[in-house]
Amino acid sequence: MTDHTTVPAADTVLRYTAFATDPAGGNPAGIVLDATALDDADMLKIAAELGYSESAFVTPGPAGSGQNVHTIRFFSPKAEVSFCGHATVATAVALAERHGTGDYLFHTPAGEVPVTVDRTNGVLRATLTSVAPHLEDVCGDDLAEALAALGWPAADLDPAFPPRIAYAGARHLVLAAATRERLADLRYDFDRLLNLMHRLDLTTVQLVWRESGSTFHVRDPFPVGGVVEDPATGAAAAALGAYLREMGLAPQDGDLTLYQGVDMGRPGELTVTLRNGDPRVRVSGAAVPIP
Repeated sequence: MTDHTTVPAADTVLRYTAFATDPAGGNPAGIVLDATALDDADMLKIAAELGYSESAFVTPGPAGSGQNVHTIRFFSPKAEVSFCGHATVATAVALAERHGTGDYLFHTPAGEVPVTVDRTNGVLRATLTSVAPHLEDVCGDDLAEALAALGWPAADLDPAFPPRIAYAGARHLVLAAATRERLADLRYDFDRLLNLMHRLDLTTVQLVWRESGSTFHVRDPFPVGGVVEDPATGAAAAALGAYLREMGLAPQDGDLTLYQGVDMGRPGELTVTLRNGDPRVRVSGAAVPIP
């Protein structure tokens, strides 16, 4: 049992932001690259004290699996989550800074997530490959409750994007705004949305507005993590990619660009890649240390 009165030394808990090259943009994550001495209570305490939407805790992979194979767990300030894309990207870049670019494999609570890190124009970028995704219908009553919690009239939804629950490591309710103005005006009932999300086992609500066929603006309320809004959400980006492909709203093969965090003053950019014949979704982005 470890001492729960203090977190590890400051130089042990790394701070990176993902999906941006500016430390003032993207989504911050805490990272502990050696969490072998920590138990669940320690990890939750560290995540809560950092206050980021998620933090990542890394331990060695299965015996004999090699130095580029790791087990990784994710904690919000409130609870453990099954998968977190931005903390995955941030952790992969932090590892690549220490051990070199190339292929990594993360064992997560959601399953195995391969990650490749490369250097482009001097910037380290990580590409994660999601677990197999799927979609679920959302019943009318649950949709009505979500819209009521958000304060969105049903007429403000884009009819080309049917609401669905999408999974690519975590569950997200996908709702599309008809206008950029609707997406920008996010003032929701925290407790009401929290209760619905707990009941439906949702990680975020993925709010999206389509600028063009391959460009989207997104926002992610995250009350279940104790955070009003997530600045850049890789898990939701993977789920959205699966949703767009299955609903025929994106090509079977190609890249999509997602902009997130603009309305929060923390702009980030996520690249979603779909590959014909592979149901998994790839999400790419840069990550940099926070001074």
